[in-house]
Amino acid sequence: MSALASSSQLRASFIRWSLFLVPGVVLLGALSGTAGGGANTPWFASLVKPSLFPPPATFGIVWTILYVLMGFALALVVTARGAPGRSAAIIVFVLQLALNLAWTPLFFGAHQITGALALLAAIDLAVLLTVMLFWRVRPLAGTLLLPYLAWVLFATLLNWQFLEANPNADGQEVSGAVTAVEFE
Repeated sequence: MSALASSSQLRASFIRWSLFLVPGVVLLGALSGTAGGGANTPWFASLVKPSLFPPPATFGIVWTILYVLMGFALALVVTARGAPGRSAAIIVFVLQLALNLAWTPLFFGAHQITGALALLAAIDLAVLLTVMLFWRVRPLAGTLLLPYLAWVLFATLLNWQFLEANPNADGQEVSGAVTAVEFE
């Protein structure tokens, strides 16, 4: 029996997948965001901040929105059963998400500004490829990832500026200890 699904069945499938994938992607992003201590570490506080560095609260807001958009885009592609390129698009999405989730521990946890910049270059390419593959499966899914692509390109520029402004901070450990000074 080969019957096409009705539009209400397709809509219900998209809603079910969205209810699973959107919170899942947001949760993974939140877990990655807390890895390595994030922006509240003595090491990060000691860095010279580039002029383009937005207020710290911006990052949580923007990333939450981007992860929600990513989850919906993925749900659109997952529910496009039988679409040419669907499997490749999902695999590349998972790859770029894994790269994305590795950036915060590398930058904030390992204090590897150069390594994080190289990782961002890989993320940029992976996200661009994901956008193209998603677009072929469902143009709306590709469109939903465009703000994400723009943000990771901005993040690459910002990471490069951090490296330029802090050439000796790459891999450096900064304790949060207070040093006592005696005056005679």
